[in-house]
Amino acid sequence: MTKEEKIKYWIDLSDDDLAVAHTMLANKHYLYVGFMCHQVIEKIFKAYYVKLNDKTPPYTHELPYLAQEGCFYETLSEEQKLFIDRLNPLNIRTRYPSYKDNLSKLLTPDRCVEIIEQTKLLHQWTIKKLS
Repeated sequence: MTKEEKIKYWIDLSDDDLAVAHTMLANKHYLYVGFMCHQVIEKIFKAYYVKLNDKTPPYTHELPYLAQEGCFYETLSEEQKLFIDRLNPLNIRTRYPSYKDNLSKLLTPDRCVEIIEQTKLLHQWTIKKLS
């Protein structure tokens, strides 16, 4: 795959995950809204990583680590950094029963709408950086 094909691959996956996040919200699967939003950002960050570093992104789900290793963490605003810090645990914790109950209480419909909106903003910001 060329560098451009790799970037497109990650963008396409990210776009698909954003559509799934909306579907999860519409179907009231709030726990999975957070999970899918994490996936959106993870994959768009991996596209940006490839653009900046021209190599395979690290096999990690840690958003701050991915941004740091990709050499673009410092370009994120403080608000974006806080958002990825809050989004980061939603990848792993949605997978374990001991966390699911607590997360289900936190991921209200309003909170999920907010998470999707923030995800879309960061996704769009990254897409602009990829242009």
